[in-house]
Amino acid sequence: MTEVRIESIAAGGDGVGRLEDGRAVFVPRTAPGDRVELTDLRLHRRFARARLARVLEPSPWRVQPSCPHYDADECGGCQLQHLGYPAQLEAKRRIVGDALRRLARLDRSDPDLVPSEVEWGYRSRLTLAVAAGGRRIGMHRFDRPGEIFDLDECRIAAPALMVLWRAVSRHRARLPDGATQLTLRLDRSGGLHLQLKVREARVWQDAPGLHALLAAEGIEASIWWQPEGGAPRVVAGAPGAYPAVVFEQVHPGLGDRIRSFAVARLLAGSGRHAWDLYAGIGETTALLLERGASVESVEIDRRSVEAAERRGGDRSAVQRHAGAVEEVVHRLRPPDLVITNPPRAGMDEVITRTLLERQPGRIVYVSCDPATLARDLARLAPGYRVGEVTAFDLFPQTAHVETVTVLESP
Repeated sequence: MTEVRIESIAAGGDGVGRLEDGRAVFVPRTAPGDRVELTDLRLHRRFARARLARVLEPSPWRVQPSCPHYDADECGGCQLQHLGYPAQLEAKRRIVGDALRRLARLDRSDPDLVPSEVEWGYRSRLTLAVAAGGRRIGMHRFDRPGEIFDLDECRIAAPALMVLWRAVSRHRARLPDGATQLTLRLDRSGGLHLQLKVREARVWQDAPGLHALLAAEGIEASIWWQPEGGAPRVVAGAPGAYPAVVFEQVHPGLGDRIRSFAVARLLAGSGRHAWDLYAGIGETTALLLERGASVESVEIDRRSVEAAERRGGDRSAVQRHAGAVEEVVHRLRPPDLVITNPPRAGMDEVITRTLLERQPGRIVYVSCDPATLARDLARLAPGYRVGEVTAFDLFPQTAHVETVTVLESP
């Protein structure tokens, strides 16, 4: 029997302890202070991984998970439900601080972290895997991605999505053959959307039937159909429905606060030219325009660019580019300021190199991954000083953390 004392939480949410030989061992579903017995110990040259067999001495930070799927089905959607909320916040502060110290080589303490106002029911989008011909629809297990359990309820999803899910689950026999993924979406106006990805290109003829069944239960939802490799389109419900396939923050309330916080740190104003990289549906661009800046935005998803165009605003002060940032950035006018909000992979080296060449006076970097943030800060170190760093708990109950970093030219 192997026992360890868990010392901290690593990026990704695993607890970290030390084996007798000094190797770090990563153990999901453990809390700092736990003394645990391990099973399925897998040794690697410099570290090890294991599963929790049982808790021998619980940490004072450990709590009973609220969601029955968390333990019974080992749901992979959340990683930290076994930690009380203050402990989750402390773990995320340390995850960001550790990345800055280890990977960016910055002499920084753990950053301040802004908590979420709500710990549950915040997600406006929920994506479920479909297996066994639709007889099983749910989430993947946390360390067995090939296994799917049937979902009853997701505690972090918005209540309106759970109303839609229960109705769809009751009528799952009406779903198309070959369905592989089901996404539930609640848009900003309160509209509900159901998006289905399928293997076959054959049009789903029964979508109006499912729409009618949902409507009979008082649920009005647009239904989207997307064949593998094809474009999504509305097949039932309002034909002009808001595009349920463009990216929007899944915790919109706190997402808005982060955006406003980041733009305020950019110090945009009249006569200043800003780049908005990875611009999404144009919400950040709109804030920059309101402050009097001229803006060039770049977004790879053309549907998002079209949604941004429909927002209106001073069209003479904005130029929107549809394409990959690394392919477009060299064509942009020299910026005074840059705000960048890349996906989890961070910025391509082409982009950090271009920023060093163009040398805008201030960059505000909004990151959803501390490791790639730290890597990119290291790349920008020759030309920039890292100023204020603030973390936000955008996704309670999970190990994900959002960070806003201000970089200033010396």
